[in-house]
Amino acid sequence: MWAVSSPHTWLPLYLLLIGLVAWRFRSWKTALLIILGFVVAVGLSDVLCSGILKPLVCRLRPTHEPALDPLHIVNDYIGGKYGFCSSHAANTMAVATLFCLLCRNKIATACLMTWVALNCYSRMYLGAHYPIDILVGLLIGALFAVVVYIALRRCLRSLRADDGAARQGDS
Repeated sequence: MWAVSSPHTWLPLYLLLIGLVAWRFRSWKTALLIILGFVVAVGLSDVLCSGILKPLVCRLRPTHEPALDPLHIVNDYIGGKYGFCSSHAANTMAVATLFCLLCRNKIATACLMTWVALNCYSRMYLGAHYPIDILVGLLIGALFAVVVYIALRRCLRSLRADDGAARQGDS
């Protein structure tokens, strides 16, 4: 579970997703806009979870909760002091949901949602989060992914319209 929870473990997946976006949306402008959409969705999820909710709610992680002592600790990992809500859950859900909305592929959706579930389980296993921390993180990630998806669709329509007008002007 230690390796599953590490962002470095998933770096090849992130690179694969970027490659798939570039391949699927062959226009470099479109691919760049979509990659920017991923950055925005993950960034907003992370800021809301880590930057706003954790310091606002101030709920101790299971590893910091005195009432749960002794708690099974893996590799001496106790995480930051506060755990509500899970940035791991929000960020992975934002990536998975946005990719699934963009690509509409059942196999990719199943694989990415399995990745999200495994990542979330690892956070609970490590004592970093309670189940409600995970659930709220998942909801936040999905919400920002949908908002970014709607914005991307509008931007992509506008980009296609501009490209079409430019081609007609060249004739």
